[in-house]
Amino acid sequence: MKIAISGSTGFVGSKVRLMFQLLGHDVLPLGREVFDLEAPGLAEKLEGSSVIIHLAGAPIMRRWTKKYRQTIYDSRVQTTTRLTEAISQMAQKPEVFICASAVGIYPESGAYDEQSDAVADTFLGEVCRDWEAAATKAQFACQTIMFRFGVILGDDGGALKQMLPPFKAGIGGPIGHGRQMMSWVHIEDVLGAFQFALKKPELSGPVNITSPHPVTNKAFTKKLASTLRRPAIIPIPPLALKVMYGKAAETLTHGQTALPGKLENHGFFFRFPKLEEAFGDLLSKH
Repeated sequence: MKIAISGSTGFVGSKVRLMFQLLGHDVLPLGREVFDLEAPGLAEKLEGSSVIIHLAGAPIMRRWTKKYRQTIYDSRVQTTTRLTEAISQMAQKPEVFICASAVGIYPESGAYDEQSDAVADTFLGEVCRDWEAAATKAQFACQTIMFRFGVILGDDGGALKQMLPPFKAGIGGPIGHGRQMMSWVHIEDVLGAFQFALKKPELSGPVNITSPHPVTNKAFTKKLASTLRRPAIIPIPPLALKVMYGKAAETLTHGQTALPGKLENHGFFFRFPKLEEAFGDLLSKH
């Protein structure tokens, strides 16, 4: 099976690419340059792909200047629009289109599964809303799924890699009051969700890619520190993060409670449903 993947050099994309290659599939990496093609040219590039996975997007954790906010938006919404236009022009349509999204679509208060249509009144809420709206234009051509990713935990990339140095040095701590929720997921369960989705033609629309057991930032911090056998008692002042990242600091000082209703209802098995299990696996060599 031929699988086209954008963002295939990133933390998640590189692992998705390797996984499908090891499973014997023909993987077509989609670099940034393909999104400069007009729809007919991109459609030709994608021809023969049974699955299209769209993971590309500009990094979130940078200072959100007006220009960079537009970059974040365009790198998600405009590229997705370009892909769905190309899919509509493909002679042979793909069987499945999986587009990334994020749990940042949900408001901070309350708990949400995919049945909710609530959208956060924030910049990231707006981005995710328009991102998914662009992706749904492919649903008339093929099975279309939007993976709403939580905080993805891996020992060689993502949020955990950035957290480890200060925590190992004994200077880690909760962010502010620490009551903000963290909807997290182990990278192995992310990879499992991709394989699962390709075997479930009835799965469509938004799908929360999160553990069934979200935790507060304070609980996350405590468990990480205890696993590393380090103290973590000094809170990180939100003001310090705001000085460093500006409005982007909201992604650290706020959080969402997202539950994987669709995955569980369709029989997905989480290898690492609880945080202590995830840390036990990821931090066993640290």
